[in-house]
Amino acid sequence: MENFIVSARKYRPATFDTVVGQKAITNTLKNAIKNHYLAQAYLFTGPRGVGKTTSARIFAKTINCLNLDLENNPDVIEPCNECESCLSFNQNASFNIMELDAASNNSVDDIRRLVEQVRIPPQVGKYKVYIIDEVHMLSQAAFNAFLKTLEEPPPYVKFILATTEKHKIIPTILSRCQVFDFKRINVVDIAKYLAFVAEKENVQADEEALHLIAQKADGAMRDALSIFDQLVSFTSGNVTYQKVVENLHVLDYDYFFKISDQFLSGDISSVLVIFNDIIERGFDGQHFLIGLGEHLRNLLVSRDAKTIDLLETSASIRKRYYNNSNKFSSAFLLKALDLNTQCDVNYKASNNKRLLIELTLMQMVALGSGISESVSKEQIPALPVQKKAKERIASPPSIEEKKPYAAPVIKEKAKEDPVVSTKISEPEIKEQTVPSQTKVEESTTSVKRMPKGIGLGVSIKAEENSKLEDVNPDAYMIGKEDIADEFTQDDLDKVFNIFLDRIKHNQGLYATLKTNKAVLRDGFIIELRVHNDAQKSVLDEKKFELMKLLRVRLNNYKLKSDIKIIENGNSVRIIQPAERYKAMVEKNPNLKKLKDNLNLELEF
Repeated sequence: MENFIVSARKYRPATFDTVVGQKAITNTLKNAIKNHYLAQAYLFTGPRGVGKTTSARIFAKTINCLNLDLENNPDVIEPCNECESCLSFNQNASFNIMELDAASNNSVDDIRRLVEQVRIPPQVGKYKVYIIDEVHMLSQAAFNAFLKTLEEPPPYVKFILATTEKHKIIPTILSRCQVFDFKRINVVDIAKYLAFVAEKENVQADEEALHLIAQKADGAMRDALSIFDQLVSFTSGNVTYQKVVENLHVLDYDYFFKISDQFLSGDISSVLVIFNDIIERGFDGQHFLIGLGEHLRNLLVSRDAKTIDLLETSASIRKRYYNNSNKFSSAFLLKALDLNTQCDVNYKASNNKRLLIELTLMQMVALGSGISESVSKEQIPALPVQKKAKERIASPPSIEEKKPYAAPVIKEKAKEDPVVSTKISEPEIKEQTVPSQTKVEESTTSVKRMPKGIGLGVSIKAEENSKLEDVNPDAYMIGKEDIADEFTQDDLDKVFNIFLDRIKHNQGLYATLKTNKAVLRDGFIIELRVHNDAQKSVLDEKKFELMKLLRVRLNNYKLKSDIKIIENGNSVRIIQPAERYKAMVEKNPNLKKLKDNLNLELEF
């Protein structure tokens, strides 16, 4: 039996022109060869299966090709596949182009062996090229051992590094390389290449089937070719759309077109039956939500001929979307997409996932059939009291009106504490008859102490101040800068203890300030003492809260703070080995003579 070679290897590009989807990078490499602008190191990075290692192999083979004639044929920058260098490379017998796997050669010793091999010049060709795949797998020590050689290799050595995880490579390596970012290959390019392979292999393949394989590959050509080989075996050389759907276990477009048609007809039962059929076929609910969201997005994009090219589908499917998109309004599709997104976000947290999806589908049906029962704010009747207050504000009674009117009498809660914010009760509104006059009398306000626990519990003035402090943190001092009541150290200690209770969670700072309390100095300066910079940094963050508390409670807005770091008497300084040796030599000079006589090297 003839050995089977997978398509990913059999149809691997051998020239720059056959590399799919990376035109900008291949043109840059060809121009570098043409103009003799070859760097000592390159880094190819990007997702899996997009042509990084393939491009590195083609680049290495081209610069070593013996028949490359840039003077007479400057436009032909491809390996000849006929010279000794190209033939030996094609047979995996080249001594000048070496491929290394960094995943299995990631130690310092491996890099040292590579550095030793770099010294040997090439036997055939101009350059000795090292292709290091999955270079992010090298250890930190291996990277450091590689730096000098990578920066200044011999003129005949070129390094090509390839990786899928660029963020794991240290910056000193990145700065020594020319970095090429490979992009994902789009669905159209993958489908065209699959059609080329199918033609070469005499395989019958539908265009829709190839597009579905390309979508499943997620931008990786190697994945697409692997799936293609699998389907050729499954279908015995006749790859159809239905066979691909069956084998890859993907949701068919027909399901989503049927569901979206039922949105307009208002048939909830049919939608639930279709969804049940999908679940019974073994599809996950979130898989369905992703597909439905993509379907609704495709319908929205298809409404305009300018954006229909954004659909990565076959021409027949694109035409079907275009014909169906006219049935739906943009407003419906946007709202349906919003419902689908909310369902997708809440799916993992839901205890009844199926009910969540079914409820979302029913909402879409109600939205599409125009039977949505959402009530706008204007349809909600206002409460009677709110309505009366609104009418009084909107249309105040006329002064010339002779009819009596109701004047509100508001009772407020009196101030209880000059320091704590005042609490007021809810206004009690009475209606009393006042005779009509040419001038409106002001409503009387009576102040009465209310029992504890009654009232709003929020100071109107405090609420206004809090809004000001959001904009200006020092707003509480406006108009009070000159207030400076006298106070004693005992008064300061009482307020400072309140602050200590608030920072009990920070045990280190709490213990320090508990021992070294705030001290009042001349000029209303509050001296605060801590043991180290870390405590000073934490206290700086709390300083605003402390000073506001002190200023308000002591009614002195000229207070300022001064934080000092004091020596901790209990701290023990660690003596370094070098200091210990110096002290021993001073005590006994013969120790140094002994060290010199024995040629000892001390490591400190």
